[in-house]
Amino acid sequence: MSLNRRLAIPVLTALLALTACGTSASPATPAAQAPAGAPASGGTLVFGVNTEPINLDPHASPQDVTGLFTRPVLDSLVALDDKGGIHPWLATSWEISEDGKTYTFTLREGVKFSDGGVFDAAAVKANLDHIVDPKTKSQLAAAAFGPYEGTKVIDARTVEVSFSKPYSPFLAALATAYFGIQSPKALAEGPEALAKKVVGTGPFVIDAFVPHQGITYHRNPDYDWAPEGAKHAGPAYLEKLEIKVLTEDAVRLGALTSGQIDAIASVPPVNVKQVEADPKLAIVRKQAPGGNYNYYPNTASGVFADQKVRQAFRDGIDFATIVGKLYFGTFDAAFSPVSPATQGYDAATESQWRYNPEGAAKLLDEAGWTGKDAEGYRTKDGARLTVRWPFLKSFAREQRGTLAEQIQAEAKKIGFEVVFTDVTATDFAPKAIAGDYDLVDFSWQRADGDTLRNLFAISNIPSGTFFGQNLARYDDAEVDGWLSDSLATTDLAERAALYAKVQQKVNADAAVFPVYVFNYLLGVSKNVRDIGWEPQAYPTFYDAWVSKA
Repeated sequence: MSLNRRLAIPVLTALLALTACGTSASPATPAAQAPAGAPASGGTLVFGVNTEPINLDPHASPQDVTGLFTRPVLDSLVALDDKGGIHPWLATSWEISEDGKTYTFTLREGVKFSDGGVFDAAAVKANLDHIVDPKTKSQLAAAAFGPYEGTKVIDARTVEVSFSKPYSPFLAALATAYFGIQSPKALAEGPEALAKKVVGTGPFVIDAFVPHQGITYHRNPDYDWAPEGAKHAGPAYLEKLEIKVLTEDAVRLGALTSGQIDAIASVPPVNVKQVEADPKLAIVRKQAPGGNYNYYPNTASGVFADQKVRQAFRDGIDFATIVGKLYFGTFDAAFSPVSPATQGYDAATESQWRYNPEGAAKLLDEAGWTGKDAEGYRTKDGARLTVRWPFLKSFAREQRGTLAEQIQAEAKKIGFEVVFTDVTATDFAPKAIAGDYDLVDFSWQRADGDTLRNLFAISNIPSGTFFGQNLARYDDAEVDGWLSDSLATTDLAERAALYAKVQQKVNADAAVFPVYVFNYLLGVSKNVRDIGWEPQAYPTFYDAWVSKA
């Protein structure tokens, strides 16, 4: 599933999630599309996507894809680059206390919300407090907030954010659209209004959001506070931006190839070569950071509470071959819970485990699943080896439903019965909270290695009061210690070493079944220039323009 990732599920992808969103200076313009002349102001860019937000408020939404729809409207205090560097945006500078618990920001002057409100320290406090307000029911943003204590307004241009413990990932989280700064006037209108429209200081303003159809935006003529690293200053080049929801791959691809729209998300892997062969089109790839598209076994109860059974499932299925054939090589097989584009990725995981059906059979024997019934499934004490998998079919993208069916068929060969339950996002939430499943699937796009804490910290196991992303329900004190230590240092090398230990341990415990590394496959027509990327691998449109040639 990818609630794109979800409702009450972690990305449950998209979305991933995947789980940071500062503006990057790297353009999405292929060599074949080298701009001719200076950027042109005006025009409309129409972008087709394969999923939609269920709630436009990124503070509340559980979907990381919400960041794609709200980033045109919302700026952040800081921006994040592809190498993990933090840069000024709405905050011109900041200081971190020696104990790592207090962040003091100096804010940019002269910034206004599109509703006329003034951006100041009180607005920052209103936004951060809104994220942690129980009434917001934040799932994604709150999970990235760590041990937040509160925000203090020092003066109109200075704000102080405090934590009960050191929290080094804060700036990277702050750079995402999920911490985008909204108008306090809009926040005061309540959750129902925010779910349909958000108001920010960004380069675009929302005209209308029509569920199942998309969102239209117009240029903010007063915009003059782009982040460091942007390709230009002042208002956006585009006069209008339109994001259309086209869930059917064939429809979305046809709209691009026929020239009805300018760009599309998620070009179907089977059609990548077709698009690349068209002289009017190009494919731009961007590997997503954060949690890969993974399967998460319930390590706390059911058949996967036994580590040998978990390892047998993972090692007994040739994930790499299935992924390679289904996606025509456009996605790489995953070996770690996080992608190579993530800060702190450990390449040693690529040789840590391998496809081994003979070893899987031996593990199942050792776990006591020595019998076989008439249909060939393993049994123990008369019970069949059954894996219950609640699957959000309506949110499945990138042929994940087809992939799941192929995994089901391969699992049968080694003795597992995989049973799908087609659930809605609303159905899934109580199952997740109660641990009423054996296996779940999602991606979780985030640029920072702290995504591992979201996915495996004990405190992120879902409960009746907090919907965490640790759906593996993984409970390991040693891993928790490493994740806690990573919060106390801003040294990227030290954090990477700790994250490497986490990746190695969760693989050794088979607490995750890595499936594939998501590549954003952007299809663009030749008239589209300078679509940018956030480090989280979502396209951005501030620098984009449409060529008249």
